[in-house]
Amino acid sequence: MHQRICQRPGWRGGRYDLSYPPTTFYLQASETMADRDYSKFQQKVIKSYYDNREQIDEGKLSELVTNLYLAETDKKKAKLWENATKLMERLEVPATRIEHVVGTQDPAILAAVVQDLQKGVIGPGKGKKPPARS
Repeated sequence: MHQRICQRPGWRGGRYDLSYPPTTFYLQASETMADRDYSKFQQKVIKSYYDNREQIDEGKLSELVTNLYLAETDKKKAKLWENATKLMERLEVPATRIEHVVGTQDPAILAAVVQDLQKGVIGPGKGKKPPARS
Protein backbone atom coordinates (compact mmCIF):
# COMPACT_ATOMS: atom_id res chain seq x y z
CA MET A 1 0.00 0.00 0.00
CA HIS A 2 1.45 3.34 -1.01
CA GLN A 3 0.54 6.74 0.35
CA ARG A 4 0.64 9.63 -2.11
CA ILE A 5 2.00 12.94 -0.89
CA CYS A 6 1.73 16.08 -3.04
CA GLN A 7 3.04 19.57 -2.54
CA ARG A 8 1.56 22.69 -4.07
CA PRO A 9 3.66 24.90 -6.34
CA GLY A 10 5.65 27.58 -4.52
CA TRP A 11 4.26 31.05 -3.90
CA ARG A 12 6.58 33.70 -5.31
CA GLY A 13 6.19 37.38 -6.08
CA GLY A 14 2.47 37.55 -5.38
CA ARG A 15 1.60 34.67 -7.72
CA TYR A 16 2.16 30.96 -7.99
CA ASP A 17 5.38 29.78 -9.58
CA LEU A 18 4.06 27.27 -12.10
CA SER A 19 7.40 26.67 -13.79
CA TYR A 20 7.85 23.43 -11.81
CA PRO A 21 5.18 20.78 -11.50
CA PRO A 22 4.10 19.75 -7.99
CA THR A 23 6.41 17.21 -6.41
CA THR A 24 4.88 13.78 -5.96
CA PHE A 25 6.48 10.85 -4.22
CA TYR A 26 5.34 7.68 -2.55
CA LEU A 27 6.02 6.20 0.88
CA GLN A 28 5.74 2.55 1.66
CA ALA A 29 3.06 1.84 4.27
CA SER A 30 5.71 0.15 6.43
CA GLU A 31 7.91 3.27 6.44
CA THR A 32 7.40 5.40 9.53
CA MET A 33 9.21 8.26 11.20
CA ALA A 34 10.95 5.74 13.48
CA ASP A 35 12.53 4.05 10.46
CA ARG A 36 14.27 7.24 9.35
CA ASP A 37 17.94 7.91 9.93
CA TYR A 38 18.31 11.25 11.71
CA SER A 39 21.45 13.36 11.74
CA LYS A 40 23.21 13.95 15.09
CA PHE A 41 21.71 17.45 15.23
CA GLN A 42 18.18 16.15 14.58
CA GLN A 43 18.65 13.48 17.24
CA LYS A 44 19.70 16.13 19.77
CA VAL A 45 16.68 18.30 18.91
CA ILE A 46 14.30 15.36 19.29
CA LYS A 47 15.93 14.29 22.56
CA SER A 48 15.80 17.84 23.89
CA TYR A 49 12.09 18.07 23.02
CA TYR A 50 11.25 14.92 24.95
CA ASP A 51 13.53 15.85 27.86
CA ASN A 52 11.67 19.17 28.21
CA ARG A 53 8.20 17.88 27.38
CA GLU A 54 6.89 18.51 30.91
CA GLN A 55 7.87 22.18 30.79
CA ILE A 56 6.44 22.51 27.29
CA ASP A 57 3.15 20.98 28.43
CA GLU A 58 3.02 23.25 31.49
CA GLY A 59 3.45 26.26 29.20
CA LYS A 60 0.70 25.00 26.88
CA LEU A 61 -1.62 24.46 29.83
CA SER A 62 -1.02 28.00 31.11
CA GLU A 63 -1.73 29.34 27.61
CA LEU A 64 -4.96 27.34 27.59
CA VAL A 65 -6.07 29.16 30.75
CA THR A 66 -5.72 32.48 28.95
CA ASN A 67 -7.44 31.16 25.84
CA LEU A 68 -10.33 29.82 27.93
CA TYR A 69 -10.89 33.27 29.43
CA LEU A 70 -10.88 34.80 25.95
CA ALA A 71 -12.88 32.09 24.13
CA GLU A 72 -16.20 33.36 22.82
CA THR A 73 -17.93 30.34 21.34
CA ASP A 74 -18.99 27.16 23.13
CA LYS A 75 -17.39 25.08 20.37
CA LYS A 76 -14.02 26.76 20.96
CA LYS A 77 -14.33 26.32 24.73
CA ALA A 78 -15.17 22.62 24.33
CA LYS A 79 -12.06 22.07 22.20
CA LEU A 80 -9.87 23.95 24.70
CA TRP A 81 -11.22 21.89 27.62
CA GLU A 82 -10.54 18.72 25.62
CA ASN A 83 -6.93 19.85 25.08
CA ALA A 84 -6.60 20.78 28.76
CA THR A 85 -7.78 17.31 29.76
CA LYS A 86 -5.18 15.64 27.53
CA LEU A 87 -2.40 17.87 28.85
CA MET A 88 -3.35 17.27 32.49
CA GLU A 89 -3.37 13.51 31.88
CA ARG A 90 0.07 13.72 30.27
CA LEU A 91 1.31 15.79 33.23
CA GLU A 92 0.01 13.09 35.59
CA VAL A 93 -2.47 15.30 37.43
CA PRO A 94 -4.60 13.06 39.67
CA ALA A 95 -7.72 11.79 37.89
CA THR A 96 -10.05 13.11 40.60
CA ARG A 97 -8.64 16.60 40.15
CA ILE A 98 -8.98 16.40 36.38
CA GLU A 99 -12.63 15.37 36.76
CA HIS A 100 -13.26 18.26 39.16
CA VAL A 101 -11.59 20.86 36.92
CA VAL A 102 -13.30 19.68 33.74
CA GLY A 103 -16.62 19.20 35.54
CA THR A 104 -16.72 22.78 36.78
CA GLN A 105 -15.21 24.18 33.57
CA ASP A 106 -13.85 27.14 35.52
CA PRO A 107 -10.60 28.61 34.13
CA ALA A 108 -9.70 29.89 37.63
CA ILE A 109 -9.57 26.31 38.94
CA LEU A 110 -7.45 25.29 35.95
CA ALA A 111 -5.14 28.22 36.78
CA ALA A 112 -4.79 26.80 40.31
CA VAL A 113 -3.73 23.46 38.79
CA VAL A 114 -1.10 25.27 36.70
CA GLN A 115 0.21 27.01 39.84
CA ASP A 116 0.44 23.67 41.67
CA LEU A 117 2.29 22.16 38.71
CA GLN A 118 4.76 25.04 38.67
CA LYS A 119 5.30 24.77 42.44
CA GLY A 120 5.86 21.04 42.13
CA VAL A 121 2.94 20.09 44.36
CA ILE A 122 1.48 17.84 41.66
CA GLY A 123 2.88 16.42 38.45
CA PRO A 124 5.05 13.65 37.08
CA GLY A 125 6.64 11.59 39.82
CA LYS A 126 4.56 13.17 42.60
CA GLY A 127 2.49 10.89 44.79
CA LYS A 128 4.43 7.78 43.78
CA LYS A 129 6.04 5.76 46.49
CA PRO A 130 9.81 5.39 46.25
CA PRO A 131 11.02 1.85 45.55
CA ALA A 132 11.48 -0.28 48.64
CA ARG A 133 15.09 -0.74 49.71
CA SER A 134 16.25 -4.19 50.57
